[in-house]
Amino acid sequence: MKLLLRLLVTAALVLLIANFLPGVHVASFGTAVIVAVVLGLLNLFIKPILVILTLPVTVVTLGLFLLVINAIIILLCTNIVGGFAVDSFWTALFFSIILSILQSITYKILGDDN
Repeated sequence: MKLLLRLLVTAALVLLIANFLPGVHVASFGTAVIVAVVLGLLNLFIKPILVILTLPVTVVTLGLFLLVINAIIILLCTNIVGGFAVDSFWTALFFSIILSILQSITYKILGDDN
């Protein structure tokens, strides 16, 4: 039940951010749910591999390179999900930062802050 709530919250936040951030396009709420699922799977399987491969750069930049990895994950998601588009790398970077902040706030409010 907690996973379903997190997916729906993420989908709603993706739609919300797409309405306010130019360069992010989401076709519908159904597409946003698919984006939430794909982002979850990419973060589960691909992100750890990228983090390990870029560990020296991440250490040198004191962890700031993780923001770049998050933007790359968003760009991968745009290639996988039809109906979801992010125009540029910088837009993906801002999108990932805003999404992470809003997810943290929302999960804290809902009491689901694992």
